[in-house]
Amino acid sequence: MLNSQPFEVSLADKQSVILPKEFITEFIKNNHKRIKVKATFEDKSLEFYAQLKYEKTELFRIYFSKGKQKDLGIFINDYFMLQIFEDTSKYGVEMCEELEAVLLSDYDAFLIFEGLTPGKQRSIIYAIARYKSSQTRVDKSLILTENLKRGITDQKLWLKKHF
Repeated sequence: MLNSQPFEVSLADKQSVILPKEFITEFIKNNHKRIKVKATFEDKSLEFYAQLKYEKTELFRIYFSKGKQKDLGIFINDYFMLQIFEDTSKYGVEMCEELEAVLLSDYDAFLIFEGLTPGKQRSIIYAIARYKSSQTRVDKSLILTENLKRGITDQKLWLKKHF
């Protein structure tokens, strides 16, 4: 599995980090568009998935949300450590157990989910994972599968009860 050495960075703006080219050259050569990131600051660390965004200025950046900044305890002028890894996940993000179990128990919904674009699949996974309660994740996953089978294509309606 491809991975970088840990390297020091700071926020480039309110919600992104510019990645030094020397640490991501192999990822670029191997055409990796999504990566797994480990961020560490003082005694805290977190892992997440990100898209490598290429800019015309030949810079590569990743989105680093306010929520992730808060979880890590960093501010705009802080320096922290990053290490990047090849994304070996199926969907570009880890799927929560509840959604996976519901999809595996409903073959028709699973086939519809698998037919969606990778971006829509990730949107669904993130939408379900944001709920803190396991029971809520199960409930929303069940609503999602029913809505997929009903042919509802509007993403805003996927987690709304229609029955």
